[in-house]
Order: sequence, then C-alpha cells, then structure tokens
Amino acid sequence: MSSRRSRSRQPANSRITDDQINDLVSKLQQLLPEVRNRRSDKVSASKVLQETCNYIRNLHREVDDLSERLSQLLEMTETSSAEAAIIRSLLTQ
Repeated sequence: MSSRRSRSRQPANSRITDDQINDLVSKLQQLLPEVRNRRSDKVSASKVLQETCNYIRNLHREVDDLSERLSQLLEMTETSSAEAAIIRSLLTQ
C-alpha cells in the first residue's frame, strides 16, 4: 500500500498541517548553528532538514571520538583510581 493511501485514511485530526510543519522546521532552524548563523532568514525546509541530518551525523561522530578518547585515557590510568572511576561513569552514560 502506498504511503499516500495510508495517509489519506488517517483521521483528519491526526494529520499535521502546513503551519505545524513550518513551525517545526523553524524550530529546527534555530537549533542548527550552520543555519542559525546565516544572514538570510529564508532557508528552504529541505535545506533545514538536510542540515539537520548533517548536524546529527557530526554529533554522532563527535560522541564516538570522545568515547574513544575516554577509553584511551582509561587505559592510561590506574584501574582503581578516582580518575578511572570518573572515566568509567562517563563511558557508561
């Protein structure tokens, strides 16, 4: 069944309106440093969504890199030290 057909069978009150979509895109735009810092207020919804995906990918990479660095720090510290306990707690969050 196509997504159009399944969408058309939803009750009218569960459909998202264009205004709601525009509001959500605007909220996303405010969260994205790349888009928020631009001089122009007009950015297409597709550009905001594309930038959102890129931003989330970059955040995932940063988390992976930081986790790797914490793991390396843990290897260099004594396992019973307070520093090791802090690093372990950060890695398990």
